[in-house]
Amino acid sequence: MSTTPTPPAAQPPAHWSSDVVVSDGGTIHLRPITPDDAPALARFHATLSPQSIHWRYFSAKPELTDDELAHLTTVDHVDRVALVAELGGDLVAVARYERDALGGPAEVAFVVSDAHQGRGIGTLLLEHLAAAGRERGVTTFTADVLAQNRAMLAVFRSAGFQQQAALESTVVSVTMLIEPTDATRAVLEAREHRAEANSVARLLNPRTVAVVGASRSPATAGHQVLRNLLAGRFQGQVFAVNPAADEVAGVPSYSRVQDVPAQLDLAVIAVPAAVVPQTVSECAEAGVRSLVVLSAGFGETGDVAGQTALRDLARRNGMRLVGPNCIGIVNTAVGLDATFSSYPPTPGRIAMQSQSGAVGIALLERCARMGLGVSSFVSVGNKADVSGNDLLQYWEDDPNTDVVLLYLESFGNPGKFSRIARRVSRRKPIVTVKSGRTAAGRRAASSHTAALASSETAVDALLGQAGVIRVDTIDQLFDMALLLGSQPLPSGSRVAVLGNSGGPGILATDACATAGLTVPELSPATQKALRGVIDPNGAAANPVDLIATADAAQYEAALRILLADEGIDAVLVICTPTFASDPAEIAGVLTSLTEVDKPVVGCFLAWPERPQLLRGEGGRRVPTFESPEPAVRALGRAASYGEWRRRSPGTMIELDGFDADRARDVVARYLANEPGGGWLPPNTVTDLLAAAGVQQPPAAVMPADVEEGTTTGVETIVGLTHDRLFGPLVLFGLGGITTELLQDRTVRILPLTDLDAAEMVRGLRSSPLLFGYRGAPGVDTAALELLLQRVARLSSSVPEIVELDLNPVIAMAEGVAVVDARVKIEPVVPGPPADLRRMS
Repeated sequence: MSTTPTPPAAQPPAHWSSDVVVSDGGTIHLRPITPDDAPALARFHATLSPQSIHWRYFSAKPELTDDELAHLTTVDHVDRVALVAELGGDLVAVARYERDALGGPAEVAFVVSDAHQGRGIGTLLLEHLAAAGRERGVTTFTADVLAQNRAMLAVFRSAGFQQQAALESTVVSVTMLIEPTDATRAVLEAREHRAEANSVARLLNPRTVAVVGASRSPATAGHQVLRNLLAGRFQGQVFAVNPAADEVAGVPSYSRVQDVPAQLDLAVIAVPAAVVPQTVSECAEAGVRSLVVLSAGFGETGDVAGQTALRDLARRNGMRLVGPNCIGIVNTAVGLDATFSSYPPTPGRIAMQSQSGAVGIALLERCARMGLGVSSFVSVGNKADVSGNDLLQYWEDDPNTDVVLLYLESFGNPGKFSRIARRVSRRKPIVTVKSGRTAAGRRAASSHTAALASSETAVDALLGQAGVIRVDTIDQLFDMALLLGSQPLPSGSRVAVLGNSGGPGILATDACATAGLTVPELSPATQKALRGVIDPNGAAANPVDLIATADAAQYEAALRILLADEGIDAVLVICTPTFASDPAEIAGVLTSLTEVDKPVVGCFLAWPERPQLLRGEGGRRVPTFESPEPAVRALGRAASYGEWRRRSPGTMIELDGFDADRARDVVARYLANEPGGGWLPPNTVTDLLAAAGVQQPPAAVMPADVEEGTTTGVETIVGLTHDRLFGPLVLFGLGGITTELLQDRTVRILPLTDLDAAEMVRGLRSSPLLFGYRGAPGVDTAALELLLQRVARLSSSVPEIVELDLNPVIAMAEGVAVVDARVKIEPVVPGPPADLRRMS
């Protein structure tokens, strides 16, 4: 091997460095190797077992020579790339590829420290090395692996890349195509899900907890957390860390984290902000696995750099971090109440996340007051590390969680949230209050814990596409929790209203219309059955009026009849107290019914003692409301969510005539002459659209009425804009002043499925104009949907597009005509590939 080092290359891209979660939930830091790593690489090699060395080098190699170290730590980032995995400042793994000539395959090799094998580090390195290779034009990896090295062969097999393997004597030759495919993305996302769920699992299921900053003063966060841990009957061991005390609240206290006589799974830090970094360093030295930092004084006060440094310190020592500036975490399954809230949670099946500490306390208080049980609760605070994305990964498979409640002020990684939430919502409802709807609210959120204010249009699109139930207030959040946590989802939107007075029934019927529900006239058979049990002066059509003389027996008989009607999906039971209608007895009727497969909701007027959640024998629970409107609003949202779950998730269809390479070439040629970007000239716009399969007809052949002198069809607009946080947004509306004046438009984020496109076309208030309103001919809506999908695919294929405006687009009886088009291009700032597993 030559002693002449390779000439130094340009610095590797910054996004080649990242913190990642490994399979057991811990973290490591990945980065390119540098010449300065030679001593660390020598030390790393010295820790390897003879077997690991033999598997890597196919021979015994007790140490690396200076020439070998020089070669292995110097790369040119084109033909040779090497990445290292670091933990606590030590190298724990190395991976590299080399190729002999540009355009050829690259040979890849790995070695992982014996102490860290089996943690998925090799798979992570392969993913990141492949991403770096793709940026440098590498399409194929090759590797020679000893046949007995089953662990490394398993790494290659599990990566999801299309590959071939051939056995030659004792060596297996592996060839992998590293281009991303749907299969590789699915494998990557599955690994990401398991790793991040495991990282939250070990955070919420500790066996040993230390409260650092556990003061003897009751008026401190550290003291209250310690008290709550003891009062919650935590199933593990609890320790206090306070250099000024021998014991706190009867718990032995230690001067430093390192002095605690146990391996700590969790440290809750409640010390002044200035000493938090030193405390985290001490936790790293002691081998603590997870952190909750209650201390304020970081990003929310403007110290973003200090918060970032704190996050990096934790991650690079293998620890996930909740906070800072939070109130703590709860897991009732193990008796863990590591918060300073004064409202102890009771076990239940509702999981909650709050970005605000104050709102988090309010959520816990409301749960305690309502008797609504909690499975787990996490106050994420400034979200320096652990975020809602991580928590959703855990709650998706958590057997103790049925419903997820989120209070959000910002999205750190909205694309990842969308991907995870779409999957979780298919199994469990997610209900969220997203603050910052108004411009003033967004300013307030940014000055509090939110990193970035989000476009409300983008937020609505993201949540709607992901099946997340968005509500406006904390009251509505708990309305949904009560309903979804106790009742089955409606199988449709048809509601029967049953009560003992006409006025509330009418109010409920009006509310149903507003909430997207129907109150259909009952079938003749159902009305006949009802007349047999209600007062002759009552009404059996729907709403069903039992009148004021109705007693519990009549309520029960009528309710059973309504639940048996196949034309009814849910029943709202309204009770106004009278001499005959005792609300407590009517409540007993609601909880006595068993094996009910339709939602039943109670509305009790003028009953001050009304429980918000009725509980009967056998576990039967029924939510109640004090007026019809909130009850109906909750039912309407539940019905919409149920309908979303029953729908197909949609597909990304193949687009005939779509040439992504040609589109990218059009933009590249433009940027070669205009490096700063700008609005494309008309002929370049035509070429770009043609590459996407969108043809602009000459004006001379535009369809027109000769008699009227106007273009036939319906004028629409298709657009694309780039949100600074959410990325590309696709817009659809009717042309002219309608979209602008009435704000009548639909917006979706990427990816855009065929179902998303169909919903966009049908989602306008003015959409009936496209389907033959008042006898007018309908237009080719399928062509509009296809155009939307082509625009979306163009955006994902050519990220340099920041604005695209097709206006007008004439929708005709057959096809569409793009009359005018404008496209704005900006060069892309290099960043991490979208297909890499990265922390939230």
